[in-house]
Amino acid sequence: MANQVMMSDVLLDYVRKVSLREDEVLGRLRAETAGLPGGSVLPVQAEEGQFLEFLVRLTGARQVLEIGTYTGYSTLCLARGLPPEGRVVTCDITAKWPQVGEPYWQEAGVADRIDVRIGEAQDVLADLLNQADAGPESFDIVFIDADKTGYPAYYEAVLPLVRGGGLIVLDNTLFFGRVADDAVQDPDTVAVRELNAALHSDDRVDLAMLTTADGVTLLRKR
Repeated sequence: MANQVMMSDVLLDYVRKVSLREDEVLGRLRAETAGLPGGSVLPVQAEEGQFLEFLVRLTGARQVLEIGTYTGYSTLCLARGLPPEGRVVTCDITAKWPQVGEPYWQEAGVADRIDVRIGEAQDVLADLLNQADAGPESFDIVFIDADKTGYPAYYEAVLPLVRGGGLIVLDNTLFFGRVADDAVQDPDTVAVRELNAALHSDDRVDLAMLTTADGVTLLRKR
């Protein structure tokens, strides 16, 4: 039986050559983002963005929720997977960074599918739960990629918003490999580590943790 393949730079370059389809619009957004604070680590990898679009298309999602917009690379990927009448509700703590992505959303022809909400994520999620155009079990997919100390609270807050059979995607669940080192006790690592452990025994969801990128966990609400 084959074991886990270690992804060397050469092998990762090969995978990108034969599978990655990052187009010019996404490439320019990535390049502009790279020059911003956090721009080298905060956006999803190009192949992960492609995977997100794939998941939206695969599930036939029409309503997507994203926690953590930054410059909107993943937002653009999610929106591209939707049908014309679909919607991505994406929330961020500041309008500064999503504004970087807006011209690219326009250029890609999906800006009308993107609904940006600015504010504390917990407040946005509470509002969505009580809104007529959202409410309980109204979202098909949720993508969480925000401050790591907030992950446990965000997960609990989105569960009521996801329909039965819907998908929750958590990014950075390996967190640079720190989660496996008990000597690392910073708040971000501890929050991700504790959520990973809790999800293993959470019978409200089906679970698959992927070792792609910085760790991507897929949760299907039962």
